[in-house]
Amino acid sequence: MTSNPLSSGVSVSGEDGLAVYVHWPFCESKCPYCDFNSHVRESVDHARWRAALLRELANEASLTPGRPVVSLFFGGGTPSLMEPATVAAIIDAVARHWPVADDVEITLEANPGSVEAARFKGFAQAGVNRVSLGVQALDDAALRLLGRRHSLAEALAALELATGTFGRVSFDLIYARPGHTVDSWRAELARALAFGTDHLSLYQLTIEPQTRFAELYRRGDLVLPDEETQADLYQLTQEMTAQAGLPLYEISNHARPGSESHHNLVYWRYGDYVGVGPGAHGRRNAVATQRRRKPEAWLESVETLGHGLEEETPLSPGMRADEALVMGLRLAEGIDRARFLARTGVALEDAIDMDAAARMAALGLVELTPAVLRATPQGLMVLNSLLAELARV
Repeated sequence: MTSNPLSSGVSVSGEDGLAVYVHWPFCESKCPYCDFNSHVRESVDHARWRAALLRELANEASLTPGRPVVSLFFGGGTPSLMEPATVAAIIDAVARHWPVADDVEITLEANPGSVEAARFKGFAQAGVNRVSLGVQALDDAALRLLGRRHSLAEALAALELATGTFGRVSFDLIYARPGHTVDSWRAELARALAFGTDHLSLYQLTIEPQTRFAELYRRGDLVLPDEETQADLYQLTQEMTAQAGLPLYEISNHARPGSESHHNLVYWRYGDYVGVGPGAHGRRNAVATQRRRKPEAWLESVETLGHGLEEETPLSPGMRADEALVMGLRLAEGIDRARFLARTGVALEDAIDMDAAARMAALGLVELTPAVLRATPQGLMVLNSLLAELARV
């Protein structure tokens, strides 16, 4: 990645750096599968929201002074509905509050709709150097099923515009949708890989509580592929992405070597990150933070107190070890045992059931060496069951 003009000249690895997450909670409509903290509002006072985000950012910076920032991520909601001036102000504030790494990654999630796509130039001028597009499907009928407002034609146009505007581009697809077959997913994924982006996020459709899909699924009006087909779709995904040079590096994420998401690697390697905005979570200095979820409650709190914090929970070494285990086993690289000890205060052998680990290794589901614990490709397919076996609690 080329040097960012906001850089403080700091050379720092993702091992030591701080990630910053900014949550924009607003969407044009609520997708029926989504359980994120997203809300539909008729209008938004952008100046007021900009001031509040900047104020909460300053509060977090006062608690993490001098930490070099390796990643800034605008998530949501739909952050591409933000005004480019707001994005620019936040990027500038981050550079004022913290040292910024030479290769800082600045990502913005975007919808492919024409309104958001037209803002791409402004976001790039503000300093965004990576965009993640919520395409979700390369099929108009599937897009309608998923409640997406954009068409396939708009998605293709946004992809073309994004690749011509930003240095790095990723996009999301959802598979194992109702009616999805191995053949239809093979054709769709082949088309996705042909775009040549350096990163793809490929999520298997899951039914989340309190969503419209959960209600439809309960009534029998939404039928997913059976478990065998879901496993076949997952296996096909791994084969095709690896052949295309974008192997899995996390259970739902694929990238060309060197193009992995810096921001998400901080999460999965259990690094520190600060989160600002409604409902945002953070992990800093062995403390878990959570903001108020409702946008209006968060906004009032920031304007009154200077922050929207709802909870600050000190994390014991055991709690940190449990979190680091769950996050780290999602990665193809697995858990570095030295890093695990440094970040949790607990040796890996004290955090897991070593007898269970030996059994899982004999079954070919994990690899356990003096340096690393990792799930094998077969283990990743049954990761939840694997974690249940390995966890000591």
